[in-house]
Amino acid sequence: MAEQENASKDLSEGAANLILEASNKTAETVSLYAKTSIEAYSTIDHFIDLFWQRLPYICIAIVVFAIFYLLSKVFKLFVRKALSERSYTKQNLVLVLNRVGSSAIIFFGFLISMVIAIPGFTPGQLMSALGIGSVAIGFAFKDIFQNLLSGILILLGEPFKIGDDIIVSGMEGTVEDIQIRATFLRSPDGRRIVIPNATVYTSPVTVNTAYPRRRCQFVVGIGYEDDVQKAKDIIMTILDKDQTILSQPGFSVNVNALADFSVNLNVTWWVNTSETTMSGSISDVQQRVIKAFAEHGISIPYPVQEVKVYRGDPVVDSSAK
Repeated sequence: MAEQENASKDLSEGAANLILEASNKTAETVSLYAKTSIEAYSTIDHFIDLFWQRLPYICIAIVVFAIFYLLSKVFKLFVRKALSERSYTKQNLVLVLNRVGSSAIIFFGFLISMVIAIPGFTPGQLMSALGIGSVAIGFAFKDIFQNLLSGILILLGEPFKIGDDIIVSGMEGTVEDIQIRATFLRSPDGRRIVIPNATVYTSPVTVNTAYPRRRCQFVVGIGYEDDVQKAKDIIMTILDKDQTILSQPGFSVNVNALADFSVNLNVTWWVNTSETTMSGSISDVQQRVIKAFAEHGISIPYPVQEVKVYRGDPVVDSSAK
């Protein structure tokens, strides 16, 4: 009986110890959690207090940035009115001043706003941060910087302007806008073409509307039996009577080639695109040439092929002999 009493006592003491240890651990966990929660809440309270302390400065920074933003708009308006009215001012120069100047004003306003809103912030810190990551930024934004520089050089050099019809890298269209990153074209069939400025700057560009005088030409063939000089005189008379065709540079009609079916005449003249279009002038002259050739009996030959069908040798009836 004594042994049983001792065993029961040991079990009771062990259970009491386990309960005590569990209680201590629970108390430690609750205390640690409470301490962590208190620290978190105190941190949040600290940030809230800092926010309310900096709120007036943040509001002032927002107002300052809005003022600089409005100043950039006023700068654009001033440059547009001051320079666009002068006949010698280049159109792209206005775009450069508008975009680069307004961007500089906004960036300067951003720096001042950051100094006001963030305690201890200086522009030197921003420059040092950019300097640390300059290599990574250079690789990541290489194409962007290349297009940016090319866009500025295009706007300053002005190889073409908005409204010009150009051909670059096999793509043709009318220039709608020249931005810092890309050049926007409107294709003849009404589609928008966006070409990176780096491609435009490094590729040959054909400006179709650089000069108002444009050369028109087409080739017409006459038969070998026709009088070449008569055909040339007829065409020259048509060109001479057309008021939209320029007298200088002079128009001409020359034998271009002796083809298989015809003698080809190359007809060349110049027009002023401010008075007429190239396609319209070419179409009008071609119609007159067709009508005049028909009236004077001059043929315009075309290839003729003769097809013979072989049906085999005729069958001889031996019984007829």
